[in-house]
Amino acid sequence: MFNTITGMIQAIKDRDPASSSSFWIILLYPSIHIMMFYYISRFFWEMHLKSIARFLMQVGRFLTGIEIHPGAKIGEGFFMDHAMGIVIGETAEIGNNVTLYHGVTLGGILPAFKTDEQRGLKRHPTIKDGAIIGSGAQILGPITIGSNARVGANSVVLRSVPNGMSVVGIPAHEVGKQKLESVFQAYGTAFSEVSKIDKSVSKIEQEIDILKEKITKLEKNNFRK
Repeated sequence: MFNTITGMIQAIKDRDPASSSSFWIILLYPSIHIMMFYYISRFFWEMHLKSIARFLMQVGRFLTGIEIHPGAKIGEGFFMDHAMGIVIGETAEIGNNVTLYHGVTLGGILPAFKTDEQRGLKRHPTIKDGAIIGSGAQILGPITIGSNARVGANSVVLRSVPNGMSVVGIPAHEVGKQKLESVFQAYGTAFSEVSKIDKSVSKIEQEIDILKEKITKLEKNNFRK
């Protein structure tokens, strides 16, 4: 656990310009505090002492405002920036070097009835290595967010996202694909390609400029006459 926490501290230093020394990160960052609860509760969960594990995480939730189910699987270098209001469900899986911002939900969409039939089923998302999920985004169901994918703030994602793809909106739609790089992009909003909407607006602006030039020429010709 010590090595994992050390890796998280380094991840915070790499991705958050507001961070300072390791001491202040340990003291002030709720993402570190809740992960300490998580690793202890995860140990009890794997020992089949699930009631103790759930109780510990409820204490952590009360103290930090972050809810992580002890059944969730979380990789190395995980960083929750600001972190308040994050919810991570039982069967969620998070890869290495993933970043979540405040208000993100990794939730399930199965109905609330026949819950006994749902036990043990994959109900929550899988987030692959290097993905960045912007604040307020809702990732729902047993879908996969690909490696180095970007999800814009407040998006609602109901379908799997390919590796390196950027998505935004409600429901989320693809707006650009980038090279599979580990370059950090805050809030998942920096897209490598211009979206279709941006292209359309740019084309309209170009046509308006052409029309302006034509009108100006016509006005000059009429003035000469």
